[in-house]
Amino acid sequence: MPFFYDYYGYLIFVVPAMLISLIAQIAVKSSFSKYSRVLCGHSGAEAAQAVLRANGVTGVTITRVAGNLTDHFDPRTNTIRLSDSVYDSRTISAVGVAAHEAGHAVQYAKAYKPIHIRASILPICNIGSQLSMPLVLLGIVFSFPILIDLGIIFFCAVLLFQLVTLPVELNASKRAVTAIRETHLLTSEEDIKGAKKVLRAAAMTYIAAVITAILQLLRLISLANRNRR
Repeated sequence: MPFFYDYYGYLIFVVPAMLISLIAQIAVKSSFSKYSRVLCGHSGAEAAQAVLRANGVTGVTITRVAGNLTDHFDPRTNTIRLSDSVYDSRTISAVGVAAHEAGHAVQYAKAYKPIHIRASILPICNIGSQLSMPLVLLGIVFSFPILIDLGIIFFCAVLLFQLVTLPVELNASKRAVTAIRETHLLTSEEDIKGAKKVLRAAAMTYIAAVITAILQLLRLISLANRNRR
């Protein structure tokens, strides 16, 4: 069965993966939007700085980056980049997101092993992401099973990256919540619960990514098995 006529695979594997990812994205946007309307006493940039200070981390730059929910920590330049909706916004959502990104900076400063493992396997995973599908497609079109198997092996690197990323993100959120509580960035338990909900919704996207990768791998294995019949 040609790769692009794989109706069975799309129905069983691709459609559920798309739905799971869509639900996760909706949850993130909904939670962020809800708690972006709840004001607090600190901006996102101030929250990130407070988390760094509480963990004794220095030498990290905090800057603004264009876009919405484009926040990230760049270990190459030791820079926390906060989006327009987070950097100077004094809301629970901004504090939660900024504290999370600061959590990544703390992970690097404290030599948290999983984040260094993720960084070390990233080049291999990028290659796997780029080559896996073309190899499987070529293997099916030209009836060359070894290419299909090679594509599946490359895709396993993608799944490995997602599996390593999940605990890294969960740990960053845990560090964020601990710092928010200990530094009194948010003072009421209700506000802290709001920040947790924002971070929990964000974590769903990484869980969805793992599930999506697993379903995609199962689809590729299914294609390989049917191609051998």
